Amino acid sequence: MNNPWKDISLSDYENHMSLETVNQLQTMNSLMKEQFEAYPVKTSAVLGVAGGNGLEHVRKDKYVRVYGIDINEDYLAAVRSRYADLSGVLECLCLDLINEPEKLPRAELVIANLLIEYIGYSAFQKAVKKMEPEYVSCVIQINTGDASWVSDSPYLHAFDRLDEVHCQMEEKELVSAMKDIGYHKTAKDCKSLPNGKALLRLDFQASSMQEK
Repeated sequence: MNNPWKDISLSDYENHMSLETVNQLQTMNSLMKEQFEAYPVKTSAVLGVAGGNGLEHVRKDKYVRVYGIDINEDYLAAVRSRYADLSGVLECLCLDLINEPEKLPRAELVIANLLIEYIGYSAFQKAVKKMEPEYVSCVIQINTGDASWVSDSPYLHAFDRLDEVHCQMEEKELVSAMKDIGYHKTAKDCKSLPNGKALLRLDFQASSMQEK
């Protein structure tokens, strides 16, 4: 059976995420601006890039290569069209992170926002180990209330199949999983959202870099 993310239209996804009652697209955009600027790197990979929200913050005078990676080729086609000005820097790769980690490129910074929920800790560990970044910056959704992990909206049924692949994230488990592969938490930031939810940003650095 196809990964459910292959069947969700980009318009449904972005319209849902940008609703005032959800406010995740806007919050994620500001977080990505910080992520792209946080570290002295020249290469980055955005895992689960979707339609490219946040890529406008990529500075061509800083980055020589930014990989946009997603399982949905239609999403990547939109990214290429929307960010044609990043030609020569942005490279889009259609990959299944669970089944094709060996195809991942190396990058100094890995950004994974609302991605680990859909591939799990183990697959994320394998992806990071293959890419060998110096820094990892991820955002996970924290549910602080009793509401469903998908906020109610007119687009809700577009996400019905995500229950097949979704795993609830926890800060302690993610920190432990990263420590197991040689990365230690260096930063934490939490942004509140409507409906009892929050976006938690956790940054990590390779232990080998911290020892230098």
